[in-house]
Amino acid sequence: MSEDRGALSTNLLLFLLGAAVGAVAVALTTPKSGPDLRADLKHLTGRLRRKLRAAGETVCPECGQEGQHDHEETGV
Repeated sequence: MSEDRGALSTNLLLFLLGAAVGAVAVALTTPKSGPDLRADLKHLTGRLRRKLRAAGETVCPECGQEGQHDHEETGV
C-alpha cells in the first residue's frame, strides 16, 4: 500500500513537472511582445510557486507521507 502511494506521488510530481515545462514552452513560442511575455512568465511562475508551496505543506517533512503525523507517539 505504501509503495502505491509513493508511485502515485512520483507520477503526480512528474505530471505536474511536465505540465509546467509544457506551459513554459507554449509561453515562449507564443508571438507576444517582450514585456507581455515577461509578465505572463512572472504570473506563471508565481502560480507555480504557490501551488508547490501548498503541496509541500500537505506532506510530512519527517516521513514524506501526506497529512500531519504525531511521530512521538507512533515512534515513526
